[in-house]
Amino acid sequence: MMTPMAPSVDMLRGAPSLAALSGADEARIRQTAQDFEATFLAQMLRPMFEGLSTEAPFGGGHAEETWRGFMIDEMGKQISRSGGIGLADQVMAEMIRMQSGQSTVPSEGDAA
Repeated sequence: MMTPMAPSVDMLRGAPSLAALSGADEARIRQTAQDFEATFLAQMLRPMFEGLSTEAPFGGGHAEETWRGFMIDEMGKQISRSGGIGLADQVMAEMIRMQSGQSTVPSEGDAA
């Protein structure tokens, strides 16, 4: 039986090859994972803006409609840079595990 992991557990602690990575490799993997999280967040934010009018008196008109997608993408990036939702850490740990060739399926002894 598997027990749920505490939310404060560091997802990267179990990644065995993290120490073997060079600083540049780790930074590149972290940036890729953070970019993935930012894209995910932007996609989740996009529906929030679909019903908002761009017409006067408070809307920005055609310009707002044109640039809204860029604004949402930047919001996703900013949320991710500010700590995000924890997805980047999980993606990074999984990328490291995949590169090390280790199984991502926990064995029965790894449940703790």
